Amino acid sequence: MLNISPFGMIHTIIALAAVACGLAALFKYGEIGMHTRAGRLYVWLTAATAFTGLFIFRHGGFGPPHALAILTLVVLLIAHAAGKRGGTGLSRYLAVTGYSLTLFFHLIPGLTETGTRIPLGAPAFSGPEDPTLKLLVAIGFVIYLAGAAWQVLRIRRAPRIAPSA
Repeated sequence: MLNISPFGMIHTIIALAAVACGLAALFKYGEIGMHTRAGRLYVWLTAATAFTGLFIFRHGGFGPPHALAILTLVVLLIAHAAGKRGGTGLSRYLAVTGYSLTLFFHLIPGLTETGTRIPLGAPAFSGPEDPTLKLLVAIGFVIYLAGAAWQVLRIRRAPRIAPSA
């Protein structure tokens, strides 16, 4: 079959639900944030995905996937803290682009694990170092950068609300 453990399957289902919520928030609101139901679900499910990923050792001990899980948790914390500060300053940019960055982070193991398992018997990628896989991740990063730039411009163009006196 796909050579995936029951725990790995649960981890994957949580990750897919997170990505669906993240994309829904992104397309509906132009950003992922704690102010929407889809955004909150995305953040919590992404945190659960990163946390459960720390206990998967398909390729041996601690490795790049575990470092990415820790980085994801750190970026989620930074984005959440920045989002709590609110406003339209640097904290708003950090929150919006930070949450979007974690959506890009989902792409890396998603492509890697799927491409090294499917199609059965003749996977699309030979492993994490496969040049085609690296190219796809690079394209994903360029898409993230374009999306983040669009989000920053969208925030900059938004009408500013004067603080109450």
